[in-house]
Amino acid sequence: MKTKEVHIRISERRFNKLKTYATSKEKTVTQLIEDWIDRLPSSENGNSSTTKLP
Repeated sequence: MKTKEVHIRISERRFNKLKTYATSKEKTVTQLIEDWIDRLPSSENGNSSTTKLP
C-alpha cells in the first residue's frame, strides 16, 4: 500500500484530547483518523457534499 502524509495544525488541547481518546481505545491517532475517513460517504463524482447546486 502506498501511503501519504498529512500535516495538520491543531491546538495542544485538541491534540491531547485526541491522544487520550486514542489511548483509551488502544489505537494510534493514525488508526482513529483512518477509521473516521473510512466512515465518510463515498461519492461517484468525488464530492461528498450533501448541498445541492443549481
